[in-house]
Amino acid sequence: MNKWLIALTVMLPTLIEIIDTSVVNVALDHIRGSLSAGIDESTWTITSYLVSNAIIIPMTGWLSRFFGRKRYLIISITMFTISSFLCGAAWSLQSLVVFRILQGIGGGALQPLSQSILLETFPPRQHGIAMAVFGVGIMFGPIVGPLLGGWITDNWSWHWIFFINVPIGIISILLTMIFIADPPYMQRMKMKVDYWGLALLALGLGCLQIVLDKGQQENWFSSGFIFWLSVTSAVSLISFVVVELFAKNPVVNLRAFKNISFSTGNIVMFLGFFNLFASIVLLPIYLQTLMGYTSFLAGFVLGPGGMATLIALPLAGSLVNKVNPKALLAFGIAVNAYATYLMSNFSLYADFYTVIWPRIVLGIGMGFFFIPLTTMTMSGIRKEDMGNASAIYNLLRNLGGSFGVAFVTTMLSRRAQFHQAHLAEHLTPFDTAYQMTSEQIARVLQYRGFENTLSEQGGLGMIYRELLRQASMLAFNDTFRIISIVMVCVLPLVLLMRKGKSGTSPGMH
Repeated sequence: MNKWLIALTVMLPTLIEIIDTSVVNVALDHIRGSLSAGIDESTWTITSYLVSNAIIIPMTGWLSRFFGRKRYLIISITMFTISSFLCGAAWSLQSLVVFRILQGIGGGALQPLSQSILLETFPPRQHGIAMAVFGVGIMFGPIVGPLLGGWITDNWSWHWIFFINVPIGIISILLTMIFIADPPYMQRMKMKVDYWGLALLALGLGCLQIVLDKGQQENWFSSGFIFWLSVTSAVSLISFVVVELFAKNPVVNLRAFKNISFSTGNIVMFLGFFNLFASIVLLPIYLQTLMGYTSFLAGFVLGPGGMATLIALPLAGSLVNKVNPKALLAFGIAVNAYATYLMSNFSLYADFYTVIWPRIVLGIGMGFFFIPLTTMTMSGIRKEDMGNASAIYNLLRNLGGSFGVAFVTTMLSRRAQFHQAHLAEHLTPFDTAYQMTSEQIARVLQYRGFENTLSEQGGLGMIYRELLRQASMLAFNDTFRIISIVMVCVLPLVLLMRKGKSGTSPGMH
């Protein structure tokens, strides 16, 4: 079977699933108005999808063995397609949340399934190219999702961000039936269901995803809701690890972590996507809240970085068997750290080129980060275990992004409060800078014909608004700098990984 037809078959549904992770964000106001929902209530349309998605991803390897991989892939695409139609036809917020849960359950398996199929279909010497194909999908989705969602919502209606999945889903089902075949070790197996593992995993990851998504909004552990969800998640996940180590047919085979390259690779992937999602969330907030960019222009700043990734991915894929992948990975990590450091130098007077260039650098870095990392992480995994390993790997990647977003939104708020309090200490009539600013504003007001005092004309308000802007800018600088340091700290982990051997099958070295 032609490997490129198989690649197209598995990446088409995977791409629309990844797009659906972010496509709702820009349509949220329209959905809220259409379904008469509050702001807090409407965000559950995003959270519900992320929760069900996170629960299913690590189960993918086990479910593939239970149903047979091809059958399970068809079930997943079918469920995703039908639930997409139901989301578009939703008549209330409650129905939309239920259908988004079903959509997440259907879509969660598509990323790990497509990755494992690609790694098995392409020979080991072409694993870099295979992961370049996969990387295009997972990098392109979060970039095109908001742009596509905004365009569809503005020109048609929010319903069509879901309806558009239906014809693509139908095509994907037909392609899967024609081009995908199960190897003997991935056909349906009779095995005892690990009920405790399933229940603990679903409860632990479900609670964790809600905590990460709602934590900052609820002021973290000062909220009883977040506190008890966190306790439940921690207890469930610890119990899950214990249960799985002794289960005969575990939902997730944790023994894969005995492989040092696999364990290290998962940590590096977690922190790499922590950095990526943290930076691409912070950048639009900075542009829109402090620089006055529209949603479209903020999205446009992200676009060239995505194009840089699409160029870097195949280049890294072609080099991974010619150059030591450790060197490529170290280069990618260093470039990512440097890009984030550049962002930490933004100011309130940054021009368009200044803000777009670091995003392009980050895009290049992610291309050289993802390919060698994935190739080395999976190089010691047997084909029979590829589904389980791929599920774990994709889970850690998604969790890294969720932790990154939760961390930077919290850090941004905390640092803004700190700088606001620090700057306000100098906002007194005895401070020289305050006196000079006050005099300048008073002269401007007098020039415009105002004879009243500075306070009466709102001059103090103007000064305080500028103080808030300065405090926010310093908070952005601090937060970008922290995630840049986190990325630098990842570099030593590269030394623990094995580069693998070109031309050998996974598990044979």
